[in-house]
Amino acid sequence: MFKRALNGIQFMNISIVGTGYVGTVTGACLAELGNKVFLVDVIKEKVDKINKGIPPIYEEGLEELLKRNRERITATLDLKEAVTNSDVTFITVGTPSNPDGSIDLKCIKESAEKIGAALKEKERHVVVVKSTVVPGTTENVVVPALEKASGKKAGKGFGAVMNPEFLREGKAIKDFMKPDRIVIGGLDEKSLDSVVKLYKGFSVPILRTNLRTAEMIKYAANAFLAAKISLINEIGNICKKLGIDTYEVAEGIGHDKRIGRAFLDSGAGFGGSCFPKDVKALIAKAKELGYEPKIMEEVLEVNKKQPLKMVELVKKRLPKLEGKTIAVLGLAFKAGTDDVRESPAIPVIKSVLKEGVKVKVYDPEAMKNMKKIFQDIEYCKNLGECLKGSDACLILTDWEEFKNLGDSDFSGMRNKIIIEGRKVLDKKKNGDFEGITW
Repeated sequence: MFKRALNGIQFMNISIVGTGYVGTVTGACLAELGNKVFLVDVIKEKVDKINKGIPPIYEEGLEELLKRNRERITATLDLKEAVTNSDVTFITVGTPSNPDGSIDLKCIKESAEKIGAALKEKERHVVVVKSTVVPGTTENVVVPALEKASGKKAGKGFGAVMNPEFLREGKAIKDFMKPDRIVIGGLDEKSLDSVVKLYKGFSVPILRTNLRTAEMIKYAANAFLAAKISLINEIGNICKKLGIDTYEVAEGIGHDKRIGRAFLDSGAGFGGSCFPKDVKALIAKAKELGYEPKIMEEVLEVNKKQPLKMVELVKKRLPKLEGKTIAVLGLAFKAGTDDVRESPAIPVIKSVLKEGVKVKVYDPEAMKNMKKIFQDIEYCKNLGECLKGSDACLILTDWEEFKNLGDSDFSGMRNKIIIEGRKVLDKKKNGDFEGITW
């Protein structure tokens, strides 16, 4: 897939604390580039899987990388051993939302404390925060925790760096290996230089900043992209009332280099572990500073309402839903992942269940994760089983498998009512379906 190492890269021993999407992908890619990588987690099952070359999450190409680099990758429960035997430690643990939308830094702080304790016997080490944290976190939370636990001073006894990730789930390996830019923020030049060496062979802009700026760049990027999606969804909602194909509008404005075509596919809204969480966290941080971020609040409000428009469209076609059967195709928040966090499918399923309908679902990768949320719906083995006998079909993820559906595939439905949330179907193959914004 990629060359094993890029010219000019200085190979290092690297420890990564946290084996979620970011940690596992980062570790696999750094190993692919020739580095020795220790992946640290507290869950033995995940550690055992990785050591067998089995990824703990679904991500295209990840299993191939893990298996090809098994000699370079060691997963372990022993954080101290991993840190002691490495030059650089990445923190990639989760930063979930608190009930008020603010960021939960518990795992970040605990990781910093454990890493700091392991640094007591190290001469020089660089700690890199790759988890998404609000501006000021590395400086005000991570560094003090490291200093207290290690008894050393940042910039002298150890280095502190912020290196945000810009990985799209489903495209994470490609995004790591072929990034648009690399952002590295640090307290001191020596620490920055150490991390820059890891990326020396990448022919993209490497931006050197302070810690807070690096943290803000990540949040600003996600807030901007989320806003772009909510705006095109509002445009799409207006277009639908006017009988205009919003995708033609997107094509027309996407050629404007100031706008660009990416993230202009209107539909059921955004989900996942990043956009909703990060926009909420930035809103909470802004309010903490005494600023009211009205645009970002509206971005979330539009996104909250968007998937429920699919239910409204079903109700227009089937005024009485009680006793009907609805097929939901696609549970992951996007194609290429098994991640159902903040998936538009969740509010849609909740809404139709309240109407007294039977819900059948199918997704090629995400059904195991969705079972943790909904136990009383029918999980189908394939598309045909899901569609058979259904009164309506809602398409919520743009899996490649769904793009091949034709009229014959829907022939087993009781009522052929198809509502699309992602513009997957081809009009030439399917004459009878309706889009959420077209």
